[in-house]
Amino acid sequence: MAANKIKLSVLGFSFNQTQSGTYGLVLAEDGGVRRLMIVVGTPEAQSIAFKLQNTEPPRPLTHDLFYSFMESFGIELDEVFIYKYENGVFYSKLYFRQEGREVAVESRTSDAIGIALRSKSKIYTTEEIMQDLAVVFTEGDEETASKDMFAGNDSTSYTDTYALLNQEELQSMLDDAIEHEDYELASLLRDEMEKRAKKH
Repeated sequence: MAANKIKLSVLGFSFNQTQSGTYGLVLAEDGGVRRLMIVVGTPEAQSIAFKLQNTEPPRPLTHDLFYSFMESFGIELDEVFIYKYENGVFYSKLYFRQEGREVAVESRTSDAIGIALRSKSKIYTTEEIMQDLAVVFTEGDEETASKDMFAGNDSTSYTDTYALLNQEELQSMLDDAIEHEDYELASLLRDEMEKRAKKH
């Protein structure tokens, strides 16, 4: 692994309204001002959104299944390393450990991050990738940085990750929130559902 690793945390999503289904997962440099955006598909974005909102999907998603498999067999994910960017694609490896044995597995970056969030594992990339692709901004310039990530598209902004979920998933989360007396979450979910109802 590279010596010049940069630790990242998952910040949220940036959404390009002119390209349906295009979500940018925004990663923040720990202790720094640089942001790295990775384009992910809608299913992966939904899976990541559930973890960012600390909510459970109606049924286990692929990343949940993989994490359950890891737990069942005593496999730990030490870290995710986004080690290369080539022809518009980020390349990542998952570094697993089981009973003293270490294994590196190639993975799509979106899947690697989805699993890392569930296992609370660290995410790293290289200084070279950050220098070439990251956006730098100061406090208060978050929206501007988001636009820059999509080549200056004025319709781009950070989106509430609930917008990534379908109506059935929202209703299931609402029922769960009410059952657990999480009325703040329930209110947010109702707002999202009412907003959609007005559009139809």
